[in-house]
Amino acid sequence: QVQLVESGGGLVQAGGSLTLSCAASGRARNGYVMAWFRRIPGKEREFVAVITSVSGVTTYADSVKGRFTISRDNGKSTVHLQMNNLKPEDTAVYYCAGRQGPTSIHEYQYDDWGQGTQVTVSS
Repeated sequence: QVQLVESGGGLVQAGGSLTLSCAASGRARNGYVMAWFRRIPGKEREFVAVITSVSGVTTYADSVKGRFTISRDNGKSTVHLQMNNLKPEDTAVYYCAGRQGPTSIHEYQYDDWGQGTQVTVSS
């Protein structure tokens, strides 16, 4: 089992930036895939971004492509989500997710979840 803890959420003005971080601890090993999802108020949780553990290949939701960047530290125990040009529509609780296995954009395939961090973007 892997424990995930998010940090970095907060309140920003539209057009501003925030960087979220997710620290992993436990039994994570080579091949552990980490991703970001978010739950917009009144909507289902949705995929945001994912990064592979070895090659560093990234995949983004169309809604954030070109604005958000997912990355890993060299030690690969921490993943970040750099969010630029934030919009009010980005307001959500952001969740870090992980799984041991192939990369996926589907939340039901992830076994480990953080508790979420609130991001609020004001107009």
